[in-house]
Amino acid sequence: MYASAPADAYTAVTAAGIWQKSLSLAFGTTVGQAISESGFFDCHPQYSRQALVVGIYGKACAPERQLLDGDRIEIYRPLNFDPMESRRRRAQHKQNRLSQT
Repeated sequence: MYASAPADAYTAVTAAGIWQKSLSLAFGTTVGQAISESGFFDCHPQYSRQALVVGIYGKACAPERQLLDGDRIEIYRPLNFDPMESRRRRAQHKQNRLSQT
């Protein structure tokens, strides 16, 4: 068994860009504990600990999930728009342009 469970990188895409931090953590550390240890909330105080959506390698998970060796934690930001609504608007715009010609 490992004495520590290092995570390769904690990645978050913020309005300011991509934020990454590499850490070595004790075995049994949870996702939530790792994010706190990484200093993410110090660098990005606008994000709420309670509302944070996280995942590992593209799959959402709970902050209580224990890390495994080499896990990459991802912090997901909320969408600024509904993708389906955006698609509908583009299709309507295209249809309007075609009907005008």
